[in-house]
Amino acid sequence: MAAMPALFISHGSPMLALEPEQPAHRFLTTAAEAWPRPRAILAVSAHWETAAPVLGATAQPDTIHDFSGFPPELYRLRYPAPGEPALAAAIRDPLAAAGIDATLDPQRGLDHGAWSPLLLVYPQADIPVLQLSVQSRRDPAHHLRLGAALRALREDGVLVFATGSLTHNLRALDWRGGGKVMPWAQDFSDWMHDRLVARDDAALADYRAQAPHAAMAHPTDEHLLPLYVALGAATPGVAAERLHASFALGSLSMESYLFN
Repeated sequence: MAAMPALFISHGSPMLALEPEQPAHRFLTTAAEAWPRPRAILAVSAHWETAAPVLGATAQPDTIHDFSGFPPELYRLRYPAPGEPALAAAIRDPLAAAGIDATLDPQRGLDHGAWSPLLLVYPQADIPVLQLSVQSRRDPAHHLRLGAALRALREDGVLVFATGSLTHNLRALDWRGGGKVMPWAQDFSDWMHDRLVARDDAALADYRAQAPHAAMAHPTDEHLLPLYVALGAATPGVAAERLHASFALGSLSMESYLFN
């Protein structure tokens, strides 16, 4: 079976699934052409936060509409992919070997951070999907270790599908739709890109201190933490490949990266 990459996908608003005019929407509909077909998908979403790692272990995950105030057609969307409880149980072993205790949740479904991009990337919903939570009270270094413990899964045909946003400040969105990218958002995205390509993992883990406008780009960490899981799961020293770059609402960076 072909080795799978690890991915970081900026998923933006749940409306991404219904807005083909968005460049990120169009990118996602053809994105899977860049890698082999996985046997299973491990989704790591910014929208499942727990104190310690938890793995979804249900045979048929529900589609969770974890948002409010959107058009009715968004709530009618479903992503009926099967789960894979046996894989969830098996993943606990490499995590334990790395000193990371994880538990199983036999009822956890797929939140919009997982299903809204997957709906575009794999619309047939015929590949088993399970989720791994992030620990928003833990630092990037913790998530790098978490990803490193998952690295061997890629050789077994499992796609690490981490989703968040490269920038995420909901108070700084431009709802008027002027199309102008805010300089601080561009500067932060450029810094992240340069260090991802250089694989300067130490600087990336210290982004709060080193990246320009870090507090503006991420008032809280949860939407960037999935990137560190994907980075940790990557082969050490191999440059990241930027698959897509665009902005939504002036400051929401929709960049996506592939890690081999």
